[in-house]
Amino acid sequence: MNPAILIRPETDADVDAITEVTVSAFKTLAISGHTEQFIVAALRAARALTVSLVAEAEGRVVGHIAFSPVTLSDGTQDWYGLGPVSVLPAYQRQGIGKALIEAGLARLTSLGARGVCLVGGIRTTT
Repeated sequence: MNPAILIRPETDADVDAITEVTVSAFKTLAISGHTEQFIVAALRAARALTVSLVAEAEGRVVGHIAFSPVTLSDGTQDWYGLGPVSVLPAYQRQGIGKALIEAGLARLTSLGARGVCLVGGIRTTT
């Protein structure tokens, strides 16, 4: 990863940039329903973003990751869903997504999380 990448918590000033990054990251992904930006906005509105980090390069947000609480089917708590993780296409395959995931997992560990599951969308053809 480029050493000039800064991983930090999101701020209110980052919201529009996070939307832009998320839309761009999933724009050409055929399996995407292209709703990831709405998922992040809904989690934020519900105050359910336990960890929300951005990757910044040259003063610009180029990546984002969200972790939100989930309850397992057996009722187990203190688990979190990872997703979405987004990186601008020009910055992909440089280790930024990995750095966001590792930083997020470290923060969740410090909060006493019991586990993390990858959250993905479901797309139907009907």
